[in-house]
Amino acid sequence: MKRINIVCITLLMILLGVNTSCADYLDKAPDEDLTLDDVFTRENYAEQFLSSIYWNMPWELNFTNDWGHNPFVGAADELDYPYTNCFAYFMNNGSWTPDNVLKDISNMAYQGIRKTNIFLENVAKVPMDESKRAGWIGEATFLRAFFHFQLLRIYGPIHITEKVFDPNEDFSELCKRMPLDQCVDFITNECDKAGGMLKMKEGADRYGRVTKAAAMALKARALLYRASPLWNGNPDYANFTDKEGNHLFPLSYEAERWKIAAEYTKTCIDEMEKAGYGLYYAPSGDPMENYRYLFVENWNKEIIFAKNVAIYDQMERAAAPLSLGGWSGLCPTQELVDAYEMADGTTPILGYNADGSPIINSESGYSEEGFTEEADAEGYYPENTFNMFVDREPRFYATVTYSGAYWRGRQIDFRMGAPDGRTGGPDYTTTGYLMRKFLDEDGVDILRGVFVNKTWNYFRLGELYLNYAEALNEASGPVDDVYKYVNLIRKRSGLPGLKAGLSQDEMRQKIRRERQVELALETHRYFDCNRWKISDQVKAVHGMDIGARDNSFFKRTLVEERVFEAPKHYLWPFHQDEVNKNPDIIRHSDNPYSKTGGIAVLKGNLAPDSCVVKRSAVAPE
Repeated sequence: MKRINIVCITLLMILLGVNTSCADYLDKAPDEDLTLDDVFTRENYAEQFLSSIYWNMPWELNFTNDWGHNPFVGAADELDYPYTNCFAYFMNNGSWTPDNVLKDISNMAYQGIRKTNIFLENVAKVPMDESKRAGWIGEATFLRAFFHFQLLRIYGPIHITEKVFDPNEDFSELCKRMPLDQCVDFITNECDKAGGMLKMKEGADRYGRVTKAAAMALKARALLYRASPLWNGNPDYANFTDKEGNHLFPLSYEAERWKIAAEYTKTCIDEMEKAGYGLYYAPSGDPMENYRYLFVENWNKEIIFAKNVAIYDQMERAAAPLSLGGWSGLCPTQELVDAYEMADGTTPILGYNADGSPIINSESGYSEEGFTEEADAEGYYPENTFNMFVDREPRFYATVTYSGAYWRGRQIDFRMGAPDGRTGGPDYTTTGYLMRKFLDEDGVDILRGVFVNKTWNYFRLGELYLNYAEALNEASGPVDDVYKYVNLIRKRSGLPGLKAGLSQDEMRQKIRRERQVELALETHRYFDCNRWKISDQVKAVHGMDIGARDNSFFKRTLVEERVFEAPKHYLWPFHQDEVNKNPDIIRHSDNPYSKTGGIAVLKGNLAPDSCVVKRSAVAPE
């Protein structure tokens, strides 16, 4: 009882300020409570404010946690998760609605936009060198465009926010969506403005800061998206108007947009290469290592803009096998595996039958029967490897860990009950594969708690090569430059050039496959399939038979049936909380979709059985 009284008296003294040492402890330093005016009276405070805006950029290297703001890799046909508590799961089974849609992406982007507007409206007050101030304005201008593009790619037409709103203002203006072309023009003009104030390249002490190259890369991607079928005269959006009847999407297809995208992207490539950017090659020159170390060696010559994440373990743990301390949570699909060519450049899988079985190219040498007796001469695969994984192109071995592969000195076994297979816990590969791309096999040791600095690349030169090739093929057909830039990517990866004489459609399919493989798991596939309007073609994803304890494991098995309703799911709904605040954000005149949700609202009017996910490969024994 005496002890209790002493504690109570001590707490009372602290609360009343009797204890002067505690009172001193609660005193705040002069810079702990700064007003907005205070921040922009000193250069170091203003610089810290600018740096804080970068924090709002998405952590796209975190695929499974919603706070990473990247459900897109798991919602594409390239990856599956064993987890059902992430938003990609709801996207894949069609059960996402305005009530449960992930709103943190828009929240973070709009917070970033507000911060950039505050900065741009106040930076003139800072006593500082004018050339430095111009660079800061360039950074903030780009970031504002970047955040707008993050919103545009999921919502389509959005409100352009170029000023700080006072709390007493009429916020209904914020709910007015601008026509798509106006949104794209704003982003591209902002990129031009920012590029005029920035250096093409920064030194190592400023890696991660915005450059002119980053601004050019964003503009090039925005122009490519605008030229693509989803946004270029899409008939699905012909009646998509605001409440005054203004059309929010272009009504007619304009081929000129492909030409504009191609010409600008070629300018980007030329200026960047002149400044020292180029395709990354590993010191060894080995095609597999060229691709593998591109994503391990931070800030190599190919990287245009990336997020510095520092020491970070989540991706390494999520993708590593169970026997090496991982969670086996990032699982490439059979569809991604099928996309990789053979080592000689032939296509192994030509398509799929109605039952999902593959149409195998008999001339490719590809087989789904038996095991090889010899190891690969380059060390890409060991002896006794399932023939499906034999003689594939080098990027496959740098991207996918398959059962029988070696990883950090240990041969991996994903069969049921094996050290890396499903054993009854929540962590297991659902497809019989794990992601290898982005992981640092040399510097990381999960079991010893050793991790490395990581980055996430938003833009790299290899993407621009493929952007240019795609836009030019759509504008002019398969002319020489289309072949040149696709073949530069293929050459780096140890593949022969494309055969001559391809038609425009044949080249289109080659470019799309090249993007699927070269840009795999980099947050492109989801948006590529959307802008090409082919996302509804993915009905299911497959993998190996993870419930098998013997070699019957190596059999194509349905992992998940997926739900994608076109055109509804091509754009995200605004969260119902935002709609409740101001319904004008979704009101459209003569718009059939607004009556049932559709493009504008996505009211979740699916039949109950369409939301059921069937996981035959992961059902309990």
